[in-house]
Amino acid sequence: MVEYRPLQEGVLVFTPRSRTRRPAPLSGPARTTVVLLFAAWFIDYADRLVINLVLPSIGDEFDLSHSRQGLVVSVFFVAYAVCQIPGGILADRFGGRRMALWALAAWTVFTALTGLAWSFAALLVMRVLFGLAQGVFPPAATKTLVERSRPQERMRANGLILSSNSLAAVFTPLAVAPLVAAFGWRSAYISVAALGVFVYTAMRLRLPAPLTEQRETHSATPAPTRTADTRALLRWGMLWRFAVMMFGYSLIIWGLSSWAPTYLHDERGLELSSAGALMAIPALAAALATVLGGTLVDGMGGRHRTIVVPAMSVAALALPAMAHASGVALFIVLSTVAVFAAALCYMPIMAVPIRGLSAQHMGVASAVLVFGGQLAGVIAPTVMGLLADAFSFQVAFAFLALGAVLTGAAACLTPQDTAAFLATADERVRAAAHATASTATHSTEKELT
Repeated sequence: MVEYRPLQEGVLVFTPRSRTRRPAPLSGPARTTVVLLFAAWFIDYADRLVINLVLPSIGDEFDLSHSRQGLVVSVFFVAYAVCQIPGGILADRFGGRRMALWALAAWTVFTALTGLAWSFAALLVMRVLFGLAQGVFPPAATKTLVERSRPQERMRANGLILSSNSLAAVFTPLAVAPLVAAFGWRSAYISVAALGVFVYTAMRLRLPAPLTEQRETHSATPAPTRTADTRALLRWGMLWRFAVMMFGYSLIIWGLSSWAPTYLHDERGLELSSAGALMAIPALAAALATVLGGTLVDGMGGRHRTIVVPAMSVAALALPAMAHASGVALFIVLSTVAVFAAALCYMPIMAVPIRGLSAQHMGVASAVLVFGGQLAGVIAPTVMGLLADAFSFQVAFAFLALGAVLTGAAACLTPQDTAAFLATADERVRAAAHATASTATHSTEKELT
C-alpha cells in the first residue's frame, strides 16, 4: 500500500507505510500495455544487438579496422541521441501510441535495408537512418505506459517492460550466431525485421486507449503551455543530473555489449556462436538485476543512492579486474559481476523522475534521461575501438570503470525522493505533479473501499 502525504508547496510524495500490503495486481490496461511494450522493446534491443554479433563478419567483408568497426556502432548512437528530445516533444504533442508505432514501422524498414548494404558508406547511412527511427521510440514508449497506468504501478510496470532489454541480450546471441554461421550476417537483419512487422501489427490492433484522466489532462493543455513546459524541463538542471547517472550506467552496458563478442573472437579465438552463447550469461544476470533493482527501489520509496553507490562500487572494481582476466571463464565471471551490479542501478536511476512527474511531461523528461544513456552509446564503442587499436583491449575495458565512478558520484548529488526533486522544478511542473498525485490518491482510496 502507498501513502500520499503532503509536503511543501502542495507537492504530494509517495512513501511506503510502515506496514505495507502486497502490491495490487496491475490494472487491465496496464497489463496489456506492459505485454505489448515488452515485445516492442525486445525487438528494439535485439535489432541494436545484431551489429555487435555480426561486426567481425562485416569487418572481414569490408576490410575494416577496429576504429572503423567502432564507428559503425557509434553512428547509430549519434542519430539515436539526437532524436531523443525531439522524440519526447513529439510524444507529448501527438501522443505516445502514434509516435511509438511510427518509430517501430520506420526502424523495421531500416533494419531490413541494413542487411542489403553494399559498402561501408552505405552501411553507415543505413545505421544513421536506423538510429533516427529508433531514437523516437524510448520517450514515446514511456509516454504510452504513463498514459495507460496509474502512478503507483508505473515503477513495477516499467521494470517488467525494460527487463526485455536484458532478455533480448540473452536470446539474440543464441539465435543470431547460428543464423550468421549458416546463412551470413545479412540474414540476421532480414529475420529480425520480420519479427518487427509482427510486433507492429499487434501493437496497432491491441494497445488500450489512454486512461480517462490522462486523456483529459492532455487534451486540456494548450499548445503554448506545452511549449513553455518543454522549455522548463530542458532548463531543469536536476533532471540533467539524473541523465549523467544514465550516461555512466550506459557507458558500461554499451561498452561491454559492443566489444565483448569481438574480443572473445579476435583475442581468445572463440567461434562467433560460442562467444554469443557465453555473453548470454551476463545478459541473463542483467535481466534479473533490472527486475530486482525495480523491486528494491520501490521498497525503499525511490531512494536510489542506497542501491546505486554500493552497486557501482562493485562494478568499478570488477571492470579493471575483468580486463586482466587470465582466461575466458574468469572473464565471463567478472563481466557477469560487473553487468549485474550496473543493471541493478537502472530502475533506481529512473525511479525519482518517473514516480514524481506527470504524464504530460513524461515524454520530454524521459527523453532527457535516455539522451544521457545514448550519448554514452556514441562514446563507448568509438573510444574503446581507438584504445584497442592504440593500446590493447585490456585498456579499452578498464576505461569503462569511469562510468561506474561517474554514476556513483552523480547519485550523491541528486535528491533521494520526489519531494526534494520536485522542489527544484518549475512551478508548472510541480503543479502538474500535484494534480497527478491527487488523482492517484483518489484512485487508491477507491481501491481500498
